[in-house]
Amino acid sequence: MKKIGILYGQENTFPQAFTARVNRYCGAGIMAEPVQISKALQGGQPEYAVVIDRISHDVPFYRAWLKNAALQGTAVINNPFWWSADEKFFNNAIALHTGVPVPATALLPSFELPDDTTGNSFRNLSYPLDWEAIFAETGFPAYMKPFAGGGWKHVYRIRNREEFFEVHAQTGRHVMLLQEEIIFQSYFRCYCIGGKHVHIMPYEPRNAPDKRYDADFHLDERLKNTITQYTLLLNRALGYDFNTVEFAVKEGVPYAIDFCNPAPDADLRSVGEANFEWVVEHAARYAIERAVEQENGKDNLTWGTWLKHAVQQDHK
Repeated sequence: MKKIGILYGQENTFPQAFTARVNRYCGAGIMAEPVQISKALQGGQPEYAVVIDRISHDVPFYRAWLKNAALQGTAVINNPFWWSADEKFFNNAIALHTGVPVPATALLPSFELPDDTTGNSFRNLSYPLDWEAIFAETGFPAYMKPFAGGGWKHVYRIRNREEFFEVHAQTGRHVMLLQEEIIFQSYFRCYCIGGKHVHIMPYEPRNAPDKRYDADFHLDERLKNTITQYTLLLNRALGYDFNTVEFAVKEGVPYAIDFCNPAPDADLRSVGEANFEWVVEHAARYAIERAVEQENGKDNLTWGTWLKHAVQQDHK
């Protein structure tokens, strides 16, 4: 019996619907259930053919457990090794590399020193930074946000250089990005599953969290095709099986704003019934597909095209 497990935290709609949908479709030889961990011992045979990971970004114990399971052959969605290494500044570089438009962005060192460091730890960092060049690149208004993580935490709209220094001084040990503001005419959030299924949702980030999917932005065929193409390019390059990409559309050009969401919101109460049905259906069918293909003792993870190309070049 091949088992598909889902690892989750405080969610109360998607995990249950996903498990029920898989068990409705999978037939003999495959079943789905919430992951249960009674012990974590290195090595051994994998208990699960597939695990959908919705929580390890918040629970390091789970991330370590998933890496061990992946080594034994579990197909973990998403790849825990890449997820551990990924962050938004590099994602923007990947976007530029693949030809997807992104806002001008600068990486900022944390205002406060990290643990176990002193000023001598930063002797390779010029101080003060070339603020004039940075501000000329991003312009104002701009957005300041953490270079990793999500959930709209510690995101600030900065109107001018004086406000920048005032706000940056409050960011503590967070490494931040300063990013050009895109004044958009429309905005879309896109689920991408399996690097092949894309669902585009009008999205209004300026609304309250429970109202952000209450948007009616127009999506013509040309824009739909472009957003679909960009979403696939980004997720295939990064190697994410389950992710969302957000686009701010300015003068007909979709700019990728945020595309490091490997445990994206899939709650019925926030995304709405139609979007919820789409994500449950496609996640369930994709998990079954991966379970059928999975083989114990082999690498059953998804690796991004950028990383695979780099490895191939290194072996030439």
